[in-house]
Amino acid sequence: MKLDVRKFVGSLWSRPDPVLAGAGVAGELLVAKIRLFLATVLLLIPVINSLFFPVDAKEAMVGMSLASGTFFLSVLVYYLISREYNPSWLSFASSSFDVTLVSSALVLFLVMNLPHTAVNSKVVFEGYFLAIGSTSLRYDKRVCISAGLLAFGEYFAIVYFAATHWDLNNAAFSPYPYGMFGWSAQISRLIMMLTASALSLALVSRSQKLLQMATSDPLTGLFNRGYVDDRFAIELSRARRYGKLLTIAVIDADRFKSLNDTHGHSAGDLVLRKLGTMLRDSFRQSDTVGRYGGEEFVVILPEMDIEAAQRKLETLRELVARTPMELPARGETVQVTISAGLATFPQDGEDALDLYASADLRMFQAKKEGRNRVVASPEPVLA
Repeated sequence: MKLDVRKFVGSLWSRPDPVLAGAGVAGELLVAKIRLFLATVLLLIPVINSLFFPVDAKEAMVGMSLASGTFFLSVLVYYLISREYNPSWLSFASSSFDVTLVSSALVLFLVMNLPHTAVNSKVVFEGYFLAIGSTSLRYDKRVCISAGLLAFGEYFAIVYFAATHWDLNNAAFSPYPYGMFGWSAQISRLIMMLTASALSLALVSRSQKLLQMATSDPLTGLFNRGYVDDRFAIELSRARRYGKLLTIAVIDADRFKSLNDTHGHSAGDLVLRKLGTMLRDSFRQSDTVGRYGGEEFVVILPEMDIEAAQRKLETLRELVARTPMELPARGETVQVTISAGLATFPQDGEDALDLYASADLRMFQAKKEGRNRVVASPEPVLA
C-alpha cells in the first residue's frame, strides 16, 4: 500500500509529456493574451476614475499602483512567451501570478477598511476559478496542484486575518451590503476552490491518458510512429535552439520474416513484445523509444553524442543476443539478434529526414556486414 501511495503521488507530480508540454506552451500564450487584455482594462479603470471622478488620494494611489504593476508584469510575461522563452518554472510563476493577483484585489479591500467586501465579494472571488481553470491549459498536473493550493492558502489567510482583526458581525457594519460573515460560507468557498483544482487536474490527467492511447503501439506498448515523428521534431528544434547534441538509432530485428515463416506470426508477436520490453528498460526516461513499423524500432537520444549512443546500443545488442526467447505455445525457444544504425545532429544532417535516412542506411549497412552489429559511421562495407 505504501508503494502504491508513493507511486500515485509521483504520478501527480510528474513532468508533462513533451508533446503535451508543447501544447501547454500554446495554452500559456493564450492565457498571457487574456491576462494582458484584463490588465489593460484594470489599468484604465483607476485612470478614468482619477480623471473624471473625485476619489480619495490614498485609494487612487493604491489602485493605480496595483493596476500598473499588474499591467507591466503581464506585458513582460507575454513578451517572454511570445519570444519562445519558456523555462520549466514559467508556468508555475505565471499561474501563481494569476492567483496572487486575485488575492491582491481582496487585500486591497482590507487596506481600504472594507473587510466584508474582501471575504464576501461575489465578483473578485470568482477570479480564483478563472486562475485555477486556466491551469488546465498548461497541461501540467504540477501547475494545477500548486496553483490550487496557493489559492486555498492565500484566501484562507485573507479570511483569517479579516476575522481576527475586525468584529465582522458588529452592528456598526449594518446593513451589511455584502452579507454577514460566517465560517460555514467561507469553508464552502474553500471546498469549491479545491474542487475546481481537482477538476483541472482531472482534465490534464484525461488529456495524458488520451495521448497515451493515441500514441501507443498496441502490440509492444512503445510509442507509435506518429508520436516518434512529433517527438523527433520537438527534440530537433530544441537541439538547434540551444546547440545540443541529438542522436537517433534505427534498430531492426534480424531475419524476422524467416522467424514468422518458421514459427508463425504469434511467435513473431511474442518476440516483438519482448524486444519492446528490453528496449524500454535499456534507455533513459528522457529518451524516446518507439516501434516504427513491422520489426523496426527507433530510439531518440537527446543530449547524447554518437559514441555514448553506440555504447548504449552495443549493450542492448549483446543483451538481446544472449537472451533466449521462449515460445510457450510451441515449447520452443528462439534466438534473436538485432542490427542498428546511428546518426547524430548536426554532423549527419540538419533535418529529421536526413538524420533518419542516415541512421537507416547504416542499419542496412549492419545487415550487409553480417547482422548482429551496430554501425555508427558511414564506412564502406567490407568485401
